[in-house]
Amino acid sequence: MVGQRTYDDGCGIARALDIVGERWALLVIRELLLGPKRFTDLRTGLPGVSANILSQRLRELEASGVILRRQLEPPAGSSVYELTDRGRGLEHVIVDLGRWGVQNTPSQPDASIGVDSVILSLRALFDPKAAGDLRAEYELRLDGYRFRAVVDDGRIDLARGAAEHADAVLEATPRQLDSLVSGEVSVTELVHSGELTVEGDLAAVERFAGLFSES
Repeated sequence: MVGQRTYDDGCGIARALDIVGERWALLVIRELLLGPKRFTDLRTGLPGVSANILSQRLRELEASGVILRRQLEPPAGSSVYELTDRGRGLEHVIVDLGRWGVQNTPSQPDASIGVDSVILSLRALFDPKAAGDLRAEYELRLDGYRFRAVVDDGRIDLARGAAEHADAVLEATPRQLDSLVSGEVSVTELVHSGELTVEGDLAAVERFAGLFSES
């Protein structure tokens, strides 16, 4: 692309990095994996990026066919960004990269962690063997956002929105949920401290917390 830096290398990896290798690009894509977002929502999920840099990354990704911008129907009427089919093809790359990062880099307990980042980490760390034949539905409420997690047939499906038939509802901050699924704290500890609110089956929540592994 004219004006954009390039590795000038015919390797597929280099060609991919020509498009998504700039700082913040992959994190922008991460923020859109669970659905469209407005510019302000992207800023919330990426507090370390300036408005100018975010705008630049969005223009570049849109020009490369990775994302598109569209106008919502009235009464909303606002613009949102979403992944194209080409952009959604990066989902496994990002999830696998997150799994690699958890396993191979030291933890940063004071670093910020966003809502979408925590939800996607559930996909990266999910252990099918631990799930076994479990069939359950959960609603996760984080900082005012709701997500549905369905565990069935040794897999986990995650999506924005409320659960229709939740076995349990968990309400916490992203950091608290991350601590729970990483095994740093137990369900009982978080509930007793008031940092985790549970509606429904507490045993189902304890089972949910045991579905994830960093190894």
